[in-house]
Amino acid sequence: MKQKVAIAGATGYIGRWFMDQFKDKYHLIGLSRKEVDSNPCPQIEWRQVELYSITSTQQALEGVDIAIYLVHSMTASTRLNQGSFEDTDLILADNFVRAAEANGVRQIIYLGGILPKDSPPESWSRHLRSRTEVEQTLSSKSPALTAIRASIIVGPGGSSFDMMKNLVSRLPVLMCPKWTESMTQPISLKDTLEIMDNCLGNPKYFGRAIEIGNPEVMSYKEMLIQTAAVMGKRRLIFSVPIFSVGFSKLWVGYFGKSPAQLVSPLVESLKHTMTVSDDLAYKDKQGSYQSYTEAVRIALSETREAALPTFRPLIQTANTVRSIQRLPNVRNKSAYWVANRYKLWLPTFFRFLITAKEEVNGTVSFHLLRFSPAMLQLTLERNRSDKRRQLFYISGGWLVGRMDYGWLEFREVMEGRYILSAIHEFVPRIPWFLYLNTQARIHLWVMRRFKRYLER
Repeated sequence: MKQKVAIAGATGYIGRWFMDQFKDKYHLIGLSRKEVDSNPCPQIEWRQVELYSITSTQQALEGVDIAIYLVHSMTASTRLNQGSFEDTDLILADNFVRAAEANGVRQIIYLGGILPKDSPPESWSRHLRSRTEVEQTLSSKSPALTAIRASIIVGPGGSSFDMMKNLVSRLPVLMCPKWTESMTQPISLKDTLEIMDNCLGNPKYFGRAIEIGNPEVMSYKEMLIQTAAVMGKRRLIFSVPIFSVGFSKLWVGYFGKSPAQLVSPLVESLKHTMTVSDDLAYKDKQGSYQSYTEAVRIALSETREAALPTFRPLIQTANTVRSIQRLPNVRNKSAYWVANRYKLWLPTFFRFLITAKEEVNGTVSFHLLRFSPAMLQLTLERNRSDKRRQLFYISGGWLVGRMDYGWLEFREVMEGRYILSAIHEFVPRIPWFLYLNTQARIHLWVMRRFKRYLER
């Protein structure tokens, strides 16, 4: 019987090529936020999922043996998204590993990035620190994590390689900032997929991190030179002794035709040397690695695209809000303690302006002045709450546009190091422009003050 392998991030670059290559070897389950309209590959099963919801993610992973996690900094799924990409990635990874554990998933394969060896973690870019947090989170439950760390993966449709190709294509002269002298080990898409396949279901790699890369070590500048040679472009490529993150973002984003959400974290990471370490190097490669030039040649010549389904448009409420804030847990308290402290702190902070009333069933009402109608009402979902996670439905109040839609949660992450406070799918009642300039700003200000309170 084929192993059931679910892929989060299935429509992305690595996900779609993995499914294309191994659709006959495994029972593949692609996870997508959208519902499939037409599926050109009947061998691949598709399931609709909302990764921000543990319940939805748990349903999507039913019957799954192994899960591949390829999710990175998802684009906003609400009209307003208050929160950093690090906190977004953290809550998504925590949802996924909780759902995987609940379904008895044996292994999670996570494709991340090679980590620097030449500097302490506090000096790493936000992007690299986030990748590390995701890896730690995915390894925090019973499914065995196999963390595969790679540099640039060169293949057709890869965003990092496309960025380099566009730079070479558009610029006759490439004045390379200092970061292009950093050394790395790019790897071909073919070799990456082969290694993922070998790790899948292989107990030898359970609970391990491995680093993968072509044995050929080169700088980003050398990658540009070799890319130009394969493309048959005569380019003047030289280095300048500057490292300007801001200038590099503008340069790479504009001439590389790449979105800011991709360019910004990538450029911030490139100042580091990211090569494969001896102790973490993958040593079970069958056959030789594709050279960089060979991988570039294949990426440029491939005309076929990995087939994907067509999806039905999402039917969403227009004005929804997601707000995720990371709170310190310096006193090593539970999410239960923090949630209850918030209910006590908010009326105290606003003195006599806001009052709170809690009913026996766990419903908490916040009132602007003592005898006014509730401006916000939260109802504890006891069946899905415990000491490490407190879940409240947004069930009423004159600030709320929909009473059956959003929820608020407090949860511990990274073994209780942090508490995440998150509002999901909140629909405000007041006009959107007014909401953005009043209630939304006030919420962020209040959460910053609560954070300071917890720190003290």
